[in-house]
Amino acid sequence: MAAIERRVSVAETVEWLKREGIIPIVRGDFAAERVLEIGDALLAAPILCMEVTMNTPGATQLIGLLRARYGERMRIGAGTVRTVAQLEVAVEAGAQFTLSPSLVLAVVERAQALGVLHIPGVYTASEAETAWQAGCPILKLFPADQGGPTYLKALRAPLDDIAFAPTGGVSMENAAAWRAAGAVALGVGSTLITGPQQAMTDLIARARGLKKAWEGEA
Repeated sequence: MAAIERRVSVAETVEWLKREGIIPIVRGDFAAERVLEIGDALLAAPILCMEVTMNTPGATQLIGLLRARYGERMRIGAGTVRTVAQLEVAVEAGAQFTLSPSLVLAVVERAQALGVLHIPGVYTASEAETAWQAGCPILKLFPADQGGPTYLKALRAPLDDIAFAPTGGVSMENAAAWRAAGAVALGVGSTLITGPQQAMTDLIARARGLKKAWEGEA
């Protein structure tokens, strides 16, 4: 698949994700038509970004289809990017940002060379500091459900200049607590996109409820 030209900078993508606040995650065996329906539902909510994990069957094809469908209306990312090779394939497919469950400095460096936002996964203060010093503007706190918002609040006491996007166990019920603890965005998987058989009306309702909770309106 031919690469899709990226017309946004890392800084613009960072601001886009912070403004949206919610990063829906597609992971699992989804037909291409269903992933496009999911994108349409998120656009209707509206939540204007989404992530397809690289361990989803046909991930690169799905990323390319989403980019072609939404153009600059949404930001499409690739998740579970663990190697430089995966990063390069994802970017070639059209990913505008990438995420990882862990911190791999070679991936960070390659993403920076390509001008793509990479959000590595961290959990400890030492990992967070290493990623921050390496120039990562947003860090994925993962698995976030292990410590919850209380852990993020404690982590940010000395690291208050670092932007965290918790992922793992995030839901409408705890979104406000995560924001109060200092999260700049949330990665949300199965509590939002429940599976291939999910009704799109249900997804839209969940997306709107989650966004309202995040924005303090629920």
